[in-house]
Amino acid sequence: MSITFTRLETPIGILTLAADDGGLRRIDFPPPRPPPADAGWREGRSPILDEACRQLDEYFAGRRRSFELLLSPQGTDFQRSVWTTLASIPYGETWSYRDLALRLGRPSATRAVGAANGRNPLPIVLPCHRVIGADGSLTGFGGGLPTKAFLLRLEGSLPADVPGLFPR
Repeated sequence: MSITFTRLETPIGILTLAADDGGLRRIDFPPPRPPPADAGWREGRSPILDEACRQLDEYFAGRRRSFELLLSPQGTDFQRSVWTTLASIPYGETWSYRDLALRLGRPSATRAVGAANGRNPLPIVLPCHRVIGADGSLTGFGGGLPTKAFLLRLEGSLPADVPGLFPR
């Protein structure tokens, strides 16, 4: 299987986007990682990547609240069910890990939901940044807490005066 990747400059740094014929497969936060050795990755463009870049540009410009992309995330059935549920968190809102587990119909699976959330290969598009601690705290995020705070501020769900998370 051939995977094409490109890099996109954004307000949070350079994102690496990867796609196969089935859709967008990964979004990696900075710093750019080299493509996996012997995994059939090649740098280039594709209609899927071009559309993903366009929609992400619109998101960062404040003109897009949801994504309409072909997706091809790789994971277990449980992980994919968590990632699909992430897409239903409305723009500008946050859910706790417990909220996410309840939406999945798995109220006792909060830790498993958290682990699956942490393995989300399509952050921003599948908005794992909208998942916070039950006490309202920002919790772990693959792009780092300053990036999570930036995304939540962009969406209007984090007050600008929360100190120490991201320089203004």
